[in-house]
Amino acid sequence: MTTVRSNIEIARDAKMKPITEVGRKIDIPDGALLQYGRTKAKVSYDFIESLSGNKDGKLILVTAITPTLAGEGKTTTTIGLTDGLNRIGKRAIACIREPSLGPCFGMKGGAAGGGYAQAVPMEDINLHFTGDFHAITAANNLLAAMIDNHIYWGNEPHIDTRRVAWRRVVDMDDRALRSIVNSLGGPANGYPREDGFDITAASTVMAIFCLATDLKDLERRLGNIHIGQTRDHKYVTARDIGAAGAMTVLLKDAFMPNLVQTLENNPVFVHGGPFANIAHGCNSVIATRTALKLGDYVVTEAGFGADLGAEKFFDIKCRKAGLRPAAAVVVATARALKMHGGVAREDLNKENVAAVVKGYENLARHIANVKKFGVPPIVAINRFVSDTDAEIAAIEKMIAELGCRVVLCTHWADGGRGAEELARRVADLCETGQADFKPLYPDEMPLWEKIRAVATSIYGAGDVTADKTVRQRIDDLQKEGYGHFPVCIAKTQYSFSTDPQLKGAPSGHTLHVREVRLSAGSEFLVVIAGDIMTMPGLSKTPAAVAIHIDAQGRVEGLF
Repeated sequence: MTTVRSNIEIARDAKMKPITEVGRKIDIPDGALLQYGRTKAKVSYDFIESLSGNKDGKLILVTAITPTLAGEGKTTTTIGLTDGLNRIGKRAIACIREPSLGPCFGMKGGAAGGGYAQAVPMEDINLHFTGDFHAITAANNLLAAMIDNHIYWGNEPHIDTRRVAWRRVVDMDDRALRSIVNSLGGPANGYPREDGFDITAASTVMAIFCLATDLKDLERRLGNIHIGQTRDHKYVTARDIGAAGAMTVLLKDAFMPNLVQTLENNPVFVHGGPFANIAHGCNSVIATRTALKLGDYVVTEAGFGADLGAEKFFDIKCRKAGLRPAAAVVVATARALKMHGGVAREDLNKENVAAVVKGYENLARHIANVKKFGVPPIVAINRFVSDTDAEIAAIEKMIAELGCRVVLCTHWADGGRGAEELARRVADLCETGQADFKPLYPDEMPLWEKIRAVATSIYGAGDVTADKTVRQRIDDLQKEGYGHFPVCIAKTQYSFSTDPQLKGAPSGHTLHVREVRLSAGSEFLVVIAGDIMTMPGLSKTPAAVAIHIDAQGRVEGLF
C-alpha cells in the first residue's frame, strides 16, 4: 500500500537552491537581494526602480469554483502552472499571498501550495516569514495608540470618542476581541470607549500595503486613512494627527517584495495577504509589477472562488494598478463538484456522476463570470486519486459544450510535469491576444448601483437590501466625493449567496448589506453582507491542537 506523504514531509525534503541562484534565473543580481537566511530574500527598491523601462510579461490569473471542504487546489495550481511553464521553456514567475497565522492555527491550514507543487521554505512562509504581517500589525496599532493619545491630551482636531472609526488588529483568530472596551482603570488611562479588533489580513493597512505602488504612494494612502470624526462630523485622517510618516517607517522594509522558490527551484514572489472574503484577496501590486518586468509570464491567484477573489482582482487591483490580464485559469475538482451536487464529505470517494453533473452549475457560473471581464478562461481539473474516469469525462463534456478549454492536471502528485499540458494551453491562449479586459462597472456608476451590479451579475442575486441607516451612509459617501471608489464586498466564501449552506449556483436570493466602511487609504468601500465577521473565531478543535515540535526539533502538524 502506497503511503501518501504530507505536504510538510514533501517540503522538508526539498532540494532548495540558494536564493541568489533563484534570483539570477530572472536577472536579479545578488546585490539586489536582502537575504533572510539562505532561501528567502527581499528585493531592493533600487533594483525595482531600475526595471521601469522593461516590457511587461503576460499576466495569468488562477481562480476557482466556490470552495468546499473537499478542496480545490488554487495555490497548488498556481505553483504547478508556474513550474509547468518553466518546464516547457518559458520564463515564468508566481505571485502569491503570504499566509495569515489565523487560518494556519485555525481551520484552513497553511497556504503555500501542496504535494509536489509548493512554494518553499514552507514552514517559514506559513510561520512569521520575513515579519511583514507583524510590521503591518504594528503600523495599524501605532495609529490606534496615537488616536487614543490624541484624545487623551485633547489635541486639535478634537476627535469625538463616539465616532472613532479605527480598530486594532492582531494576526490571529480571536472572537473574544471582536468587541471590547478600552481605556479602563481611571483618568490616567484615558477615556473609556467601545473598541474592537479585526484580523490583520482584513485591515485597511494590509489593503493599502497591497495596493500602493511605491513608498511615496504608501505614505499618501496611509495619510488618507479616516480615523473618525469631530463633533461637527468633519472627518479626521491619520495625516491630521501626524501618524502617516511613522507608519511608513514601520512598513519600509516589509514593503519590499519577498522572493522564494518552488520545489522545482523556480521563482515565487510571496508578498501581502489580504483575505478575499473580508478584504480584496490579492498579493501586492509592487510584487506583481516587479514580476511582470522580470518574467515572460506571471501566474498569480485571487482568494476563494471567482465570485469573490477574481471579481476583486479585476475590479479593484487591476483597475487601480492598470493591470491587463491575458488569461484566467478556473480550478475545479470532481470532489468539490460532488459536494455542490449534494454529496456528503464522507461519501466523496464513491463514484457519483449524477452529483458531478448537478454540481457543475457552480463551475459554469464561475466560467461565465470570468468571461464578463473580457478575460478568456481555461478550466484546470485538479485530479484526485479517487476521481473516476466517468466523473472526469462528464466534466470535460460539459465544459466543452460551453466552448471552453479544459485540461486534466496532476501537479499535486507530479509537480510541473503534471501541468505541462495546462502550461502549453495557457501560453497559447495568452499569445492569441483574445483578452479584452474591462472592469464590471465604470468608476462613475453610483455606489449603490455598483453593489447591485456585483450582487446580480456575479452572485446571481435577485435583490440587494440594506437598513435605512446603511443606505443613508452610502448616500452620504456618494455626496462626499467617494462615489468613484470600487466596492469590496465582504461575505461568506462558501456560497454565491450569504448563506454558507446554499451550494451550487443559487439565483434570486437577496444580498443584505449589514454595514459599510470607508477605506479611504485603500480607495475602496468595504460592504459587509450577511453574517461575515472581520475577526474570525477558532473552531471547536482548531488546527493549533495538532501542531507541535517533534523529538528532532521539527515542526509537525502544520500542513
